Amino acid sequence: MPETELNKISEYLFELTPIEKLQKLNATHIQDIPSYSTIQKGEKVKFLDQYFFANKDIYISKHNRFADYPSHSHGFFEMNYMFSGSYNQIINGNEETLNKGDLLLMDVGTTHEIKALGEKDILINILFRNSNISIKWLNSVKKSRSLLFEFLLNSFSGVQNQNNYLIFHVGKIPHVQHILHQIFLEYFFPKDFSGEITSLYLPILFTELIRNYNLEFSDPRLSYPSNENIIAFLELIEKDYKNITLKKAAEKLGYNKNYLSNLVKEKTGLTFTELVTKQRLNRAKMLLETTNHSISSIIQEVGFTNKTYFYRAYRNAYRELPSETKKKSNG
Repeated sequence: MPETELNKISEYLFELTPIEKLQKLNATHIQDIPSYSTIQKGEKVKFLDQYFFANKDIYISKHNRFADYPSHSHGFFEMNYMFSGSYNQIINGNEETLNKGDLLLMDVGTTHEIKALGEKDILINILFRNSNISIKWLNSVKKSRSLLFEFLLNSFSGVQNQNNYLIFHVGKIPHVQHILHQIFLEYFFPKDFSGEITSLYLPILFTELIRNYNLEFSDPRLSYPSNENIIAFLELIEKDYKNITLKKAAEKLGYNKNYLSNLVKEKTGLTFTELVTKQRLNRAKMLLETTNHSISSIIQEVGFTNKTYFYRAYRNAYRELPSETKKKSNG
């Protein structure tokens, strides 16, 4: 994005709003949305969508600085983007810090409390009415591509106790930052077709987020040596799934082959061969969906030597034949 346009966005965001002027003076939160858009149950506040999505599917606003924002939940999918500075937020009881460029995604029903932002801290709220966009959807898409992600997800968040939020540390990924800044430019300084352009940017943004996904856990179990071994092992499989062997993996990690084999089975529930096959199938499916390569060339490219075994394994994994996947992807 040209520097002049980025400066235009910065000037707009750093300018004090009327509510910010009052909050800066009194350090007391002032409600910035009408009462009809909330439901109060005891100390719990839930935001509804009547106010935010009256005439649109996306609502973007700057978070007002200088006062704590009380705990609340919402009936829609929300993204927080740290345009400048840093801030602390309590999400479902977990304290998180976001720095410049970080992106927080919160699913429907997530409860969070935002601590007061300072003069140089600019937080942007992006709200979505589209029920198809959810943490569950992002997880399902990414899980189909990454053994490591699936292991971490299964290890640290079960179906009944998922945190329901994700943090993307993408401040140093220019392409993601560019997409976000373009969205803000179109939204805050609208022109003809700005709404349509903003909507078109969103699938690109989510695709880039999934591609650059880096899930961080505060759970101390992550630091256990056995988990660190498995994470390193799964990273090896993802990088060298075509040629990796258990012996090579053990040598690279500096462990006995039998020890590593037993550890893998214990931690993942799968054998070394099953994990490698799974990664090869993941890669084959992606190539079938995104390239014009022939099925035969894909089989060879991902490391299978037996076509009959590949077809059987693929059908067992995805409940369809490779040709059916390819046909659906090509429309």
